[in-house]
Parts: sequence; C-alpha cells; structure tokens
Amino acid sequence: MDIVGDVIMSMRTGTPIARRAALYAPWGLRFIGDPGAGFHVVLQGTAWLAGSHGGNQVELGVGDVVFAANGDGYALADRSGTPLSNVCVTDPEETWPLPAPPPGAEPATVMMCGMWALDRARPHPLIAHLPPVIHLPARAVTGDPLRSVVDLLGTELDHDRLGISAAVPALLDLLLIHSLRAWFDRQAAQGASGWARALHDPSVSAALRHMHNTPASPWTVARLAAEVGLSRTAFARRFADLVGEPPLTYLTRWRMTLAGRLLRESDLPLASVATRVGYGSEYAFSKAFRRALGQSPGAHRRAHQARLARGRTS
Repeated sequence: MDIVGDVIMSMRTGTPIARRAALYAPWGLRFIGDPGAGFHVVLQGTAWLAGSHGGNQVELGVGDVVFAANGDGYALADRSGTPLSNVCVTDPEETWPLPAPPPGAEPATVMMCGMWALDRARPHPLIAHLPPVIHLPARAVTGDPLRSVVDLLGTELDHDRLGISAAVPALLDLLLIHSLRAWFDRQAAQGASGWARALHDPSVSAALRHMHNTPASPWTVARLAAEVGLSRTAFARRFADLVGEPPLTYLTRWRMTLAGRLLRESDLPLASVATRVGYGSEYAFSKAFRRALGQSPGAHRRAHQARLARGRTS
C-alpha cells in the first residue's frame, strides 16, 4: 500500500472542491483559519505568495503550484505590498467571494484553486511536519504527472461535461497525492531528513508498509526488524531518527487514525472497529482511543454525525 495515499485517504473528510478564479488588479487575499489543505495553480499572469506573517515572499508565474497543508495561513496578491483582505474558510463547502470585474478590464491573474477538508483531531506527522506553504515551480513539475493532472483538472473546470461531479474530486485527490510526491522527491534528492528520507529509506519505508497493510497484526519491534533485515536496536534507532517517534508509538498512532476513519465512515460496532485495528477488546480500544484523541470512540462518531447534520441544514 502507498503510504502517502494511505495517509491522505485516512485524513480527508467530505468532498474536495475546486474553482477557477479570475482576479483583477489590485487584489490581495490572506487565507486564515483554513481547516484543510489548499492549492493554487497560476494559469495566467503572475502573483505574489507570502507566509502568514508576510515573510518569504515569492513571485509566482504561469504553471507554478502552491500547496498549503497545515492551516497556518498564507497570502496571495497581484504584487508585493497590495493590501490584503482576510479570507476565513472554515467549511470546505464555502468559497471565497470574488469582486465583480471592472467594465472592460482583463484579469491580472487567473488561478485554479481548490481545497480538501482534513481531520485534524490528531494529524498524521507526515502532514503535520510539512512546511506552512509548499511552492512547486513550473520548471520542477514539467514532464511530471502532476502537470498532467493539473491540465486535466483545468479542462474539467472549463467545461460542464457529463460526470464532472465525479471527475473533479478524483482529480483533486490525484493532485494532492502528486503534489506531496513531487515535494518529498525533491526533498529526498536534496538530502533532507525526516519523512522525506523515511519514505525513500528501504528499511523504514518497508516497515511503514507492513504496519499500514496489516495494522491489526501483533507487531513488535523485533518482528518488524526481522521483516526488514535489521537488528532490533539498529531498526528502532533508524525508524525513530527518520519518523520522529518509536515504531510502536507510530503503530498506535496509525491504528487510531484508521479507527477514526472507520467511526466516521461506517456504522460498524465498536467491537468490530477494535478488532480491525488490532485490539482484542472494546474496553482496551476505547481506552487507547480516548488517550490518543481526548474523547471516546462513541463521542467521536456522534460529533462527526452532528457536523454532517449541520451541513445538510445550513
């Protein structure tokens, strides 16, 4: 199983959304309070990207991709110094308003924008440790599958064709996966440590796949080490150095992430959820879940159902 795709599917909630935005100078937007992951692709003109506090400004050109995954906020504008209007997207079904274009004016910038809602009750470290904003220059994705996904998504948004309601969310998931893949590949090529290196390390990535493929197995550090051909001590040290936590701590985290998804997306009884994530009793599972997420499994499920009900009535 692919680890990046696995993590995304376990954290994503709801249906991702996308739109094409035509922006007329002067324009400036500060994105705050974002509960999910957002992206922007420059299709025409230029834009300026800055972090939540205005630092590290970067000029964006046609084909550049911006990906923000951890909700820290960021700003986009037609040029450096343009006043910014706050955009607070607290619900992925909301879209930020665009002012009416001046008569006869041509847009200064055209972008493709989108958003995924992510469950942040206990974010996966692969996502949590990403920088606030990832900038993938057009030259870095030329010839990459990410460029093909961007082009396909743009075509779907430009034409209201049969099946668009199914095509756009699927392409958005592909865009998210390929954006992360492109960034992790670049980081690994530059000798970065952490998750970028973990995903490219044969032993650590193999151990992660074992835990992701069969989370209910009675894994021990010794058994995982044997599976990847390292001594127990060498494996434990290498895993913790790259992933940021010991193997069994990560296993518990992953089990709770999967349990949260099962509670949100199915009506399985708690005992069945417990079995699927490696717990022999509902009591042991509930205790571990409460310790990890600060609420009982039942409360987690009810809270999600209440959010869905509010969304249907709003």
